[in-house]
Amino acid sequence: MKIRLIDSPKVVMTNTESHHAYFAWPTIAKLQNGKICVGASGYRVEHICPFGKGVLAFSDDNGETYTKPVPVFDTVLDDRDMGLTVFGESGLIATSFNNTIEFQRENMPQTQECFDYINSVSAEDEAEALGVNFRISMDCGETFGKIYKSPISSPHGPTVLNDGTILWVGRIQGIHNHIEAHTIDTETGEMTLRGDLELYKYEEFNDIHFYEPHAIQLPDGKIICHLRAENEDETLFTLYQTISLDNGATWSKPKQITRDDSGAPGHLFMHSSGTLISTFSHRSKPYGIWAIFSTDGGQTWSDESIIFHGKDTDDLGYPSTIELENGDLITAFYTRENDYVPALIMQQKWSIEK
Repeated sequence: MKIRLIDSPKVVMTNTESHHAYFAWPTIAKLQNGKICVGASGYRVEHICPFGKGVLAFSDDNGETYTKPVPVFDTVLDDRDMGLTVFGESGLIATSFNNTIEFQRENMPQTQECFDYINSVSAEDEAEALGVNFRISMDCGETFGKIYKSPISSPHGPTVLNDGTILWVGRIQGIHNHIEAHTIDTETGEMTLRGDLELYKYEEFNDIHFYEPHAIQLPDGKIICHLRAENEDETLFTLYQTISLDNGATWSKPKQITRDDSGAPGHLFMHSSGTLISTFSHRSKPYGIWAIFSTDGGQTWSDESIIFHGKDTDDLGYPSTIELENGDLITAFYTRENDYVPALIMQQKWSIEK
């Protein structure tokens, strides 16, 4: 599969007016009203810091310009990742998660600013905010309801099944290789367990950590899920694929679909041509954002194509993709020039060559 890059990469989110300028872990979505929405964790000092907020920016000109990012998640903790799921006539689900005060204290920049903030957060406030959070909008992201809690997490959030059901495949927070599929009632926020990937039953996976899944249902009803897979000595950083034929109740044994150092996590998207696309980051040299393609419903996958050439750092990735009305694609991701400047959200327009 050949691709054609359209124009140069474009900055979507940054904050050069402040040192709270680090943005990362985005998801892009095409809304029902035609606007593009990009969610990310932003207004941060670094990769781990106590100031992260889940923010949204919107474009009404096919990604040429974006509004200033505004918070959707702004708890007392470090709100990380931003998943987006478009559903129904005007629905939008935004997802995020955060870490404990103890984790932040051990891993954040050791500055007085960070310590002053962390020390101001009470145990009661931490308990209320901690976990995986999601909010639901019924007006294309203009307003959101209350924060609901989820037992599972994934960077890009749930998927919409062919019958309209919202299915979220995610990892139970803090537990390696325990990935479940839950449905969401968008009226009440209630989540119901539908299936367990049961990764822990495979002995050959004992030394592999699976997490950060993303799933999509194909027109024939098959659900494909891509899993981030890596090991302790970092010789493995790749994608595995599992399939469900019963709307997420049971899942096949995961199978590796890219080479050991290809990268992760994956985001799945179906192009109007019927081509299935998985985008992910390559975090060893040459750094970049890559894509693989399947024209047979995920049975086989192409070699990698490069969407974006990274700079002098492996701190990049979490791409996701939408399609414009003319068939062109936009992939949003985060990156940075080097490890001494803040990360920012960027996008690349591209197309599939016929």
